[in-house]
Amino acid sequence: MIEAAMIWNEPNNKSHWDPELDPDWSRFARMAILAADAIASENPALTKVLGGISPIDPGFITRMKEFGVLDHVDAVAVHGFPLDWNLWQIQEWPQKIGEIATVTDLPIWVSEVGVSTFGAEEIQVWGLKRTAELLLGNAPRVQWYSLYDLPREWEATTRHREAEGSSYYRHFHMGLLRQDGTPKPALEEFLRYTPAMGLVQWFHFEDPRLDDAVAWMKRLGVTNMRTGLSWADSFRPNALDWFDRQMEALADFDVTVTFCFTPQHRGMMPHHTSPPLVPEEFADFCSTMIRRYAPGMTSASLPTRRASAA
Repeated sequence: MIEAAMIWNEPNNKSHWDPELDPDWSRFARMAILAADAIASENPALTKVLGGISPIDPGFITRMKEFGVLDHVDAVAVHGFPLDWNLWQIQEWPQKIGEIATVTDLPIWVSEVGVSTFGAEEIQVWGLKRTAELLLGNAPRVQWYSLYDLPREWEATTRHREAEGSSYYRHFHMGLLRQDGTPKPALEEFLRYTPAMGLVQWFHFEDPRLDDAVAWMKRLGVTNMRTGLSWADSFRPNALDWFDRQMEALADFDVTVTFCFTPQHRGMMPHHTSPPLVPEEFADFCSTMIRRYAPGMTSASLPTRRASAA
């Protein structure tokens, strides 16, 4: 079932939100408020999470507070990859969470954390163990990225491959399973931390790995996971058929569903990181997805409140 709705993914990362089109994040803030309110109108019991930030920047969270976004969400989230991309060391995780805690009292989820096997598979084993020591019990959600390596014939979701240089290729080595589905050494280590540690797995449109991923997650004892429903994909032929299949397959898990990615024809510029021309359209997409996959209880189905509980 869907337990949480996340509004966008890494909004302070230029690979996911275009800073040239929205240099002060005011457009993002307006869109996020509209989306949060649309989600709440469909299911007020659902946890609304501000999209996980990368880099971990208290200044961005402060900006969201100033725009009033934090008044419309129930939690904020952070992403960290200190052994691959970040300019800080893995032992600084408590400090990084503390920096966000100084600017908001909202719960802080770690909705993406991972270590690649780009250099060596043994590094991932050590990094997973150290991450668990530092984060489990210190954040209400810790979700490991990811189950599968990204297939080499696919592209990583980033518009800035040239700027990333060789680090771009780390995107393809983040899984506990290799592209061919065989386990890496870290898979056995991961078993030690479920169900406290969840998983992140993005599924591409009509992803052939869906059923195998579900089987693996159940085998590993995963109970909470994070994935995405793409606004851009919603314009593909048979999009709802795919969304239905994906969400039905994940029904046994507590799912954080991330809504993101602007359709090219609905952006200020024709790419998935663009602010939408009409932010209400993104809110409508969120509302439609919640109504379809996580509808709120109607007043008729709510339990009668006992007078003694008042």
